[in-house]
Amino acid sequence: MKIALFASGVVGEEVARFFGEGGEPLACLGLDSRAPAGANERIVAASPLGDAGGPVFYSDALYEEATLERLRALEVDLIVLAWWPYIIRRELIALPRVGCLNFHPSFLPYNRGKHYNFWAIVEESPFGVTLHWVNERIDAGEIAFQSRIETSWEDTGATLYQKAQREIVRLFVEKFPEIKAGRIPRVPQEPGRGSFHLARELEEASRVELDEAYTARRLLNVLRARTFPPHPAAWFVEGGERFEVRVEIKKVGGESQDG
Repeated sequence: MKIALFASGVVGEEVARFFGEGGEPLACLGLDSRAPAGANERIVAASPLGDAGGPVFYSDALYEEATLERLRALEVDLIVLAWWPYIIRRELIALPRVGCLNFHPSFLPYNRGKHYNFWAIVEESPFGVTLHWVNERIDAGEIAFQSRIETSWEDTGATLYQKAQREIVRLFVEKFPEIKAGRIPRVPQEPGRGSFHLARELEEASRVELDEAYTARRLLNVLRARTFPPHPAAWFVEGGERFEVRVEIKKVGGESQDG
């Protein structure tokens, strides 16, 4: 299996390290042109291309014809998108012989799209991570592998983000022998099941109206879902001024009883 790795962030670096430390070859690397300083260098260094050198492509030139021609010449079987922050286009989807396998940090078909960690808490939907095939619709491709992650009242948007990062790397490493052998399932997502959210939905869904009635469950879910310092939190407006609110919930034991 000739694999191209398109990697970004901590997850991308960990997957690159898995290939590097395991002696697994890579046909090439795809890197995020907008990554913070040093991030791409760490990915390259962790990968098997760090010492040997090899083709490296950047997101800002990915769809230039010269880049696509170089990628086609590599004749890759599989593109692995490890925390890749861009929607890939038809030209790239059609390039590998087997297909493109994407890391998505939700339990598909739940929470397709953006801000999976927020909506999993607010909607109390199943949470987990998924490796899925890419098609031209967002997070709608067939499911290859999944792992469920248990949640509790102590979870926040931050903890779910961190849990998803760890678990999706673990899942990929566990399933890599099957991936390498080409034994990768293709389970269609059920039409009409699950949920999909756009980035623009987050701000209004995080607003607390001071004079409206909420169940305590609903309010606490919104507050902890947006608890992810240093990112913005749930918010409300009073006297023309905006306030943010975060919450911390800690389990302290079993239910207490009077008497």
